[in-house]
Amino acid sequence: MRVQVPVLHSDELHIPATYGRLYDLAYNLSWSWDRDAYQLWRQLDPVLWERYRNPIEMLAAMEPSTWESVADSELFHDLYTNVVRRFDAYMNSTNRWFDAAFPDDLENPIAYLCAEYGVHSSMPLYSGGLGVLAGDHAKSASDLGLPFIGTGLLYRRGYFRQHLDFDGTQQHHYPILDMSRLPVRQVAGPSGGQLKVHIEFPGRTVDVAVWSLEVGRIPILLLDTDLASNDPGDRPITHTLYIRGREMRFCQELVLGIGSVRALGALGIEPSVWHVNEGHAAMSILERLANQVAAGATLDQASRMVTRRTVFTLHTPVPAGNETFDTALIEKYLSWWPSKVGTDLSHLSRLGSSDRPGDEQFDLGALAIRHARS
Repeated sequence: MRVQVPVLHSDELHIPATYGRLYDLAYNLSWSWDRDAYQLWRQLDPVLWERYRNPIEMLAAMEPSTWESVADSELFHDLYTNVVRRFDAYMNSTNRWFDAAFPDDLENPIAYLCAEYGVHSSMPLYSGGLGVLAGDHAKSASDLGLPFIGTGLLYRRGYFRQHLDFDGTQQHHYPILDMSRLPVRQVAGPSGGQLKVHIEFPGRTVDVAVWSLEVGRIPILLLDTDLASNDPGDRPITHTLYIRGREMRFCQELVLGIGSVRALGALGIEPSVWHVNEGHAAMSILERLANQVAAGATLDQASRMVTRRTVFTLHTPVPAGNETFDTALIEKYLSWWPSKVGTDLSHLSRLGSSDRPGDEQFDLGALAIRHARS
């Protein structure tokens, strides 16, 4: 069971029909771990490859004469044919480990919700260990044949880059990423154009566009608030990983949690398992509870149903490594939630209580633990 997401194709890469499959190879990060595919890009234009190490950026910068130079290269043609053949075999295989070991265990895919993904440096959606681990999870799920789809945020300014100034002091800056030069494509909406979901904010609605990053057989949905239709103050919510300011951070994690559930729902995907990786995506649980109540369940029944399908992993089990927020932010941004499930704000506060005496913060880790089977 391979999860496939409809995407809108870009026409900015002018690739000759003879080598048209380079388009598919460029928009799938499987080239980053496939030695032959990596060599294929290097052979196409060694100078540009050393400069960019990103197939899409390289293809966009190539001179038309490059195609003439490889047209008569038997070595390049043979390597291209071999890489495409292996890519198709890998993507379309129905004889993976999961197919053999658990052929009937899951009716629907596993959804993996995470704030970071580290697969390749051309996509700076990570800061360190959590992101690299999540990238490895996606790659391993692809190799093993797990029915798996990830969700995260599209950071148009990535994570900060470090450098030293003339005095030897560390400085940092956030690069502005050009979406047309990255291996992401717009997810197609049901009526044409890019898929968008909508999230209630105080006195307004925030529109969230959905992009797709392919990691082998695994699609990762990336959510983006930098849209002209949004209030100027809301557009930067998804700009940088772990955005500064507690209120903006809360908004970012609200978009990650609520937006992930709504994006999957808009695609008709109802996961068999929801894997919440770190507390950043824990507000997905609130959206799922509301959906179950809307479908006719009581809140207690909804809680049991959500718990049965949720797993939670936490990699920094100390207070400083977990997200907590003032209850005033809960009252401001989640005031709509209690009425959807037939309760009040005090009940919502208890769901995110750490149970530590004197701690009045809303703890996303506690929310996730209370609704996880393991």
